[in-house]
Amino acid sequence: MNTNIDVNSILIYDKLLSSYEIAPNHPMRPIRLSYVAELLQSYDVFDAKGITIAKPKMATERDLLTFHTPRYINAIKSPPTKPNLTNPNEFNIGYGDNPIFPNMYSLANLIAGSSIFAAEQLYLGKHNTVFNIAGGLHHAMPNNASGFCIFNDPVIAINKLLGFGLKPAYIDIDCHHGDGVQHAFYETDQVLTISIHESGKYIFPGTGYTSEIGKGKGKGYSVNIPLLPYTTDEIYIEVFKNIVPRLIHLFNPDVIVAQLGIDTHYSDPLTHLSLTTQGYSTIVKTIKNLGFPILALGGGGYSLQAVSRGWASAFAILANHCLQDQIPDSYKSKYSVSTISDKQQPKLSSFVRKSIDEAAKQSLKEIEKLILPILKKPR
Repeated sequence: MNTNIDVNSILIYDKLLSSYEIAPNHPMRPIRLSYVAELLQSYDVFDAKGITIAKPKMATERDLLTFHTPRYINAIKSPPTKPNLTNPNEFNIGYGDNPIFPNMYSLANLIAGSSIFAAEQLYLGKHNTVFNIAGGLHHAMPNNASGFCIFNDPVIAINKLLGFGLKPAYIDIDCHHGDGVQHAFYETDQVLTISIHESGKYIFPGTGYTSEIGKGKGKGYSVNIPLLPYTTDEIYIEVFKNIVPRLIHLFNPDVIVAQLGIDTHYSDPLTHLSLTTQGYSTIVKTIKNLGFPILALGGGGYSLQAVSRGWASAFAILANHCLQDQIPDSYKSKYSVSTISDKQQPKLSSFVRKSIDEAAKQSLKEIEKLILPILKKPR
């Protein structure tokens, strides 16, 4: 793996990934991806040296089978037309968060295949940043869909990297705990998984506590940093910078897989953290400055303008490309948004801020006690 290449970054995107609907009024709106691509195009980002846009790729069934069961894959290929009355929850598709939609298998496959393609590009040393904005579907389990996620592309991409003989670390900044990824690697020391998220006491999937540290050989290689609702930039950034770089450098990976969900934004309709685009961008910069090749993935984000500005900014940061804060007129006039940064800042009372800060510090204290001694041991 060549890590001495000049910055050379790919965004994986095609209109096919944003031109379908999961269900009327479903909060996961694939059209959000087109907003990101259009905003980047308005800045002429893809005309810059070393930055390209690539079409998504299909996954092989063999790749899907590195995490998912044959029965589940077949169920996604040929979804049942009637509920399974003997086991209605077997695959968790057809209702609620995970309705059946046209071309479900091919679209879910394309998302997973694009994350595999990203892993291949990093391994070949052709690029040091690849961003699959459609990816980051971190809730899917081996035999069932979960939380809007059909195939768990982060796990499948990490398995591909492991197959190449690489040592991946996974950083998940989505507002929801990355439970599917944690599940996949909970009993191995070959992958370090870090998830910083709103506490499962308040939000789906109800997991991701500091006590979930791995099992067997994986003990100490699963890290969870739960935060209270309304956590703002200052506290989030302090927590992240205090612990994540230390964990990463102790593990010393070959590559970082970063799930960059932006449902942490204060305007997100499904969540309760209170980050701004400035705070989010600071976290992305911190990940980039760790100094490893990055396979970046999308994830949660249900405010269209937060997604477009956040992920456009994230890609530009990872590609070492500067975006002016003032959004170009062609985009501004169409979508009525004028700046990448948020002019409005969430405000907390001193009492609420103190409670959030104390809870964050307690999470850090527990991680330092439970995780750091294990990672510091010679392997």
